[in-house]
Amino acid sequence: MIESLNTRLLIIGVVFLLALGWTVPNFMNTDKHWWFTKDKMILGLDIQGGSHLVLRVDVDSVVKTDVTRTAATLTTEFKDEKENIKVNSVSVLDPVKAVIQIDAASVEDRDKAKAYIEKNYSNMLKLGETQDNKMTFEYGELYLRDFKQRLLEQAIATIRNRIDEFGVAEPSITAQGTDRILVQLPGIRDASSAKELINRTAHLDFMMVSEGMAPEAVEKLVVDAEKDQKIVFKDMKYSEYIEKVNAALKGKLPENTVVYFEKLPNAQTMEAGRRPMLLKTNEGVTGDRLINANVGLDQYSKPEVQFAFDPVGAKQFGELTTKNAKKLMAIVLDKVVTSAPVINTPITGGRGVISLGSSGDRTKTLNEAKLISLALRAGALPATLEQLEERTVGPSLGADAIAKGQMAALVGAGIVFIFMIFYYKSFGIIADLSLALNILIVLAVLSSLGATLTLPGVAGMALTIGIAVDANVIIYERIKEEMAKGANLMGAIREGYHRAFSCIIDANIMSIAVCVVLMYFGTGPVRGFAVTLLCGLVIQTFTAVFFTRAMLDLFVGKLKWKLSVH
Repeated sequence: MIESLNTRLLIIGVVFLLALGWTVPNFMNTDKHWWFTKDKMILGLDIQGGSHLVLRVDVDSVVKTDVTRTAATLTTEFKDEKENIKVNSVSVLDPVKAVIQIDAASVEDRDKAKAYIEKNYSNMLKLGETQDNKMTFEYGELYLRDFKQRLLEQAIATIRNRIDEFGVAEPSITAQGTDRILVQLPGIRDASSAKELINRTAHLDFMMVSEGMAPEAVEKLVVDAEKDQKIVFKDMKYSEYIEKVNAALKGKLPENTVVYFEKLPNAQTMEAGRRPMLLKTNEGVTGDRLINANVGLDQYSKPEVQFAFDPVGAKQFGELTTKNAKKLMAIVLDKVVTSAPVINTPITGGRGVISLGSSGDRTKTLNEAKLISLALRAGALPATLEQLEERTVGPSLGADAIAKGQMAALVGAGIVFIFMIFYYKSFGIIADLSLALNILIVLAVLSSLGATLTLPGVAGMALTIGIAVDANVIIYERIKEEMAKGANLMGAIREGYHRAFSCIIDANIMSIAVCVVLMYFGTGPVRGFAVTLLCGLVIQTFTAVFFTRAMLDLFVGKLKWKLSVH
């Protein structure tokens, strides 16, 4: 505990002003006036209304397609002059369980085919039954589970990329089980438009980065165009922004080039930070020829992105990379540059890797590899989406729900405030001030995080008040016990806080642990409730212990006011 009362009061004053400042954007339009922050809480679907969709990903059909493609690939690879493995057929026995049968021309060819698969497909195919010249392979359990998980992640990434174009401030797109996706679009009443957007085909391109103009010059041209033509990114969709910028730059850029943008590494959104890139429009390969992309490990066990094309795509990509070796190639998804790696060597076999440098942070490198592989696979939806549920929450329902939620929270808080004053007199007033400060700081923290406020979040705030006042009750009862033993008021305050502190910390740690579990395993409303309650629990230690102790030291110790605790 900081001994200096003046220092404690200064800390409380600074915290109060910062909390008040961060809360202001929630109640006042700061777009027309300067304010040090624009961050505010986002109202959830259950408050402001919007569209609620539950979609099922047809995973089984993709598994069938993939195992058929694998069988065809093996047939082509066995015919390669280098391998020269003679087989009568490579067929799919069970497309659902992903079982492939290989009928070799001889026992020797069977063994050669087995050795080839164990060398090149060991993480994917597991040997089943062997009889004469025939043998079966099936997708390994771990591989199949990972394959289905990647399908779900790819579908979510694709949907999120398209929803961003729809202009939803805070979409919620989460997995439910192994084959379902929950899409919540706050503020969107037109579910049909959202569904049409989700199911459209995205466009993936591999485009060469132009060296005809320095990056600094391109960036300056874009800034000048935005200023001269009054192009404001936040006021339009990304595709519209791209069209207007390139129209403004017409005649100023090298021939056969276009400007697309890459989101900066530390930026949450394209609006928050983007980097223009000059790309060639006459050199590139479309991503519809890409058949797979995943994260793998190189010879030094460093993460890398491995990808493969079909035969036509392999030829086109080989010609492109041979011509542009040692140059930058941009991976562009719906006109957004997701990555721009260097072509180290020509990629002529249809299979290639994207190395990610030698960053010391393996976790960061692995996450980057996952992001790039998702972008490569997200050129189109990986599977058919079946709509299982559609619900539209109207603004009147949202207004009614928030009104009732607010009323419940206010009534609950009012009862607590009145009880504290009735039971603890002037000490209760100080406790009520600490509760009010607790709620203010919680709102400020949620605003700074840009959190989504849902009705369970409102319930979490109400519960925060009840838990926070519990700490005050423990402290005040300790103070009353010390006074009953004959201690003076100031001595009782000192001993009361000292004896109650460990009890408060123990209780908070257990509650915080429960909130962390709810945040980790919960989704949607459950997570919103946990986040709100967790913030309240952490802040409670400051308000219920630090703030109230400073107030009592000020009024009782320094100003010598005769406050009553009973």
